[in-house]
Amino acid sequence: MLGQEAPCIVTPPPGPRSREFALRLARAEYPANVARRALREEASGVSQLPITYATAQGSNVVDVDGNRYVDLTAGFGALLLGHNDRGSAEALRRQAGRLWHALGDVYPSDAKIELLEALTALAPFPDARVILGQSGADAVSAALKTALLTTGKPGVVAFEGAYHGLSYGPLAVCGYRNSFREPFRPQLNPHVRFIPFPSGARDASEALDALEGVLRSRNVGAVLVEPILGRGGCIPAPAGFLQAVGELTRRYEALVIVDEIWTGLGRSGSFLLSVEQGLLADLICLGKGLGGGLPLSACLGTPAAMHGWTRGRGDVVHTSTFSGSPLACATALTLLSELRRQDLSRRSAVVGAAWVEKLHTHLRGIPGYVEVRGAGLMVGVELTSAAVAFEVGRKLLTDGYITLGGGRDYEALTLTPPLTIEEHLLDSFTEALVLRLREAVR
Repeated sequence: MLGQEAPCIVTPPPGPRSREFALRLARAEYPANVARRALREEASGVSQLPITYATAQGSNVVDVDGNRYVDLTAGFGALLLGHNDRGSAEALRRQAGRLWHALGDVYPSDAKIELLEALTALAPFPDARVILGQSGADAVSAALKTALLTTGKPGVVAFEGAYHGLSYGPLAVCGYRNSFREPFRPQLNPHVRFIPFPSGARDASEALDALEGVLRSRNVGAVLVEPILGRGGCIPAPAGFLQAVGELTRRYEALVIVDEIWTGLGRSGSFLLSVEQGLLADLICLGKGLGGGLPLSACLGTPAAMHGWTRGRGDVVHTSTFSGSPLACATALTLLSELRRQDLSRRSAVVGAAWVEKLHTHLRGIPGYVEVRGAGLMVGVELTSAAVAFEVGRKLLTDGYITLGGGRDYEALTLTPPLTIEEHLLDSFTEALVLRLREAVR
């Protein structure tokens, strides 16, 4: 099928044109990414020069040297329908032919209003209100602002290992790596407390005790949680944990913010994983896949949670020039329609569960393998070290498979393919991973 083809490597990546582009990138890009690649090359002993994408379709990416890859990342999980989905492309073409830009919160487009109505209809609570943004971090920022306006309390509880974005509001609650926050600490919210994210029942009990200890201060306006630590290595919350977080948080009159930016919209096998696990949050953050490949996010809230925005009778707002872009709203409407039509939440659950089982069966007992975990088509393969993960990930690239490093110490491969990926591609990747892991730990 178009966009569901096996890898085809015509020149070892990165090929000469990708190398040329990498040199141009290094001369123009800010230096952090160049330094990070150098550190990873030193740790793994293999080149970390990037390939450069040229075209893509479905689950396939073709680089500037003509190599065809199977994409196991889907743009950090954002391309739920795959690259250049025909329905989304047609919606974008139609919208581009009549209106590119409206006037945001002053004179909106019809596409924005239709999307707002679609999102309120999909919300798990009645009479939902929505704030649109351009990135997941925008949605988290909107949720944090909302919580402060409504509760009057600046404190936030977040979890170690959780990401949430790097703009200033989300950066303060980013527990993924201390190094992301520390240089900017003087400018960040000082009322944030981090507690461990649990990986089992005993950890869950300890985390809930820690949460209640912080909530007793009565200064906490929000508790922010991911159903699965995404960038933290695809670590699911233990059964019952999210529901307990909700009950405990409301006991102390704080709001629950759930970050479904990565897990939501079918990625984890559920439209909203938090709801399936018994948590009805006050505020829900969506992003990544929402725009069908275009920048778009949303913060959905209950009427009570959103009530704080009535303060100042409209003088307090959260908006931006491109918020509610007609182009992104049009592709989002198509995305939501296709998720329903193709029943992709269910497909993600079924295909993902079978893939996890195959990965574990084939990797079990191989030195360097620790575990596979996740939900739906949001899968993390934990290896023994970052060095092993960097080496394996790079060698998989030479085989024609695009993966992404993850975990707090970069010890995992994070796999978030399109929800439409054909199973034979997952099977061939599993075989390649087994071979490359055996080589890496000889």
